[in-house]
This record gives sequence, structure tokens and C-alpha cells, in this order.
Amino acid sequence: MAAERIVVDVDGGSVVGERRGRGAPVVILLHEGVADRRSWRQVAEVLADRVTVISYDRRGYGETPGTDQPFSHVDDLLRVIDYGVDGEPGTESAWLVGTSMGGGVALDAALVAPERVAGLVLLSPGVSGAPAPELDPDTARFDRLVDQALGAGDLDEVNRLETWLWLDGPSQPEGRVGGDTRALALAMNAIPLRSGVPEDAGASGVRAWDRLQEVGVPVTVACGDLDVPFLVSRSRIVAERVPHATHRVLPGVAHLSELEAPAVVIELLLGALGLG
Repeated sequence: MAAERIVVDVDGGSVVGERRGRGAPVVILLHEGVADRRSWRQVAEVLADRVTVISYDRRGYGETPGTDQPFSHVDDLLRVIDYGVDGEPGTESAWLVGTSMGGGVALDAALVAPERVAGLVLLSPGVSGAPAPELDPDTARFDRLVDQALGAGDLDEVNRLETWLWLDGPSQPEGRVGGDTRALALAMNAIPLRSGVPEDAGASGVRAWDRLQEVGVPVTVACGDLDVPFLVSRSRIVAERVPHATHRVLPGVAHLSELEAPAVVIELLLGALGLG
């Protein structure tokens, strides 16, 4: 189904996205900190046959410019929810589907405005307020190499290393995932690397890690078994602490699950939405 380009007004600017499909429920797809809305395109095209799907670029990603003014990713998301729900009469809340940083924004929104959130699907989610992770040797090696490349001002090398880490997995050979998928991952991550928006910009201050028991909507938490080990463990802990959560492991998949394995993620989402 063809996408409708959307521009949603937010405090101090606007965010750019795409809308597909019609009818309830409304599903909003939230990208990682190394990607943009294009990572969700294959998933969105299939879901649009059944639901309304919106994906958008957060500030400093994709087509949405960064800003040097204070802002909140959660506030921006709530504006997008209002946009999507207002277009579907009789719909009061949206399902939020987020990977990594996008999952963290979705989780914060469910705590800030629970009446606007019908359910969550969290893929290797970030969690605001989570303790600093203890890195395994493979991931720690990438951490050192990225710091060295940043110190040298070599953003192309940073992009290469981050794509290896997040697309292939920290213990996997570089290029495990290739072709157009890899080219898109590199193109998407190049934008935030050069946008100048700090990684912690737009933080909500919610500290969801300490409030997971307050999440009252249905939640599915999933993580690829090739992902960074602390995220594999964290995903399981989140599912254990959230009252109405289920947990899934995605075999043979790393961090950018919707990009690497869209069919697996589609199956997961249809099940979570009760459309399988």
C-alpha cells in the first residue's frame, strides 16, 4: 500500500513520517538510535493491509532536522499519537512498537500517558533509568574501537563499526548481513552521526526501570539471540517485571530485527495485536 507522507507539528518544529492503511488499531513504529523510519518500511507495508500504521523520524534522524532547543521525544510521540488517533474515529489510543531507543521512548510514553497507549511491543528495548550495563568482551571491544574512531573524528569508521555491532551482532563476522539491507543501515546511521544532536537529547526523565510494575497494558518483549548480551538479559528482566508481559527470543537475529528479519517481526506483531 502506498505511503502518505505526513508532517506532524511538535513543540518548536515538526517531525516527518509516513502513514499507511486505515482503520483500528493505530500502530506507531519507533526506530532505533542508529536508524530511522526506513528500517520499518517492509513491516509497515504488510501491516497496512490490516491496521493503520505510522512511522516517523525522531529529531535528528532521517528527514526530521535536529534542534538545539530543549524538547522531549515522549512529547513528540504523544503528538504523533494524537495525529493518528484523530484520523480514526472511535479510536482513543495507539499501539506502540519500538526497537532499542524507540522502545525506551514507547515505554516512557506508556508511563506518562497510559490512557493514550493500548499496548506495547518492545524489541531489545532501551529503558530509561536502567543501571549501566556490564559489557561482555566482544561488545567492550567495539566500545573501545568506536571511542578511538570518535576521538580521531572518523565518522565513516564509527558508522562501519556501529553497523557491524548492531546489524551483524558483536560476536558475528562483519558482513553477516549484506546487500541492500547493509547499505540502508549505513545510510540511516550516517544521518544522526552528523546531525550534532546529543544521544541523550530529548530524554523524558521518567526512569522507567524503577516503574516497570506500573505498566498496565499488554506488552510483548522480544530480542534477537545474536544481539548484545546485556540487551538479551535486559529484555528478559523487563518481561519478568512488567505485569502483563510475554517474552520472545528471535533466533539468528541481531539488534536491527525489523530490518534484518521483517517476516519474523511481522509474525510477532500480528500475534501481539491479536491478528495472527
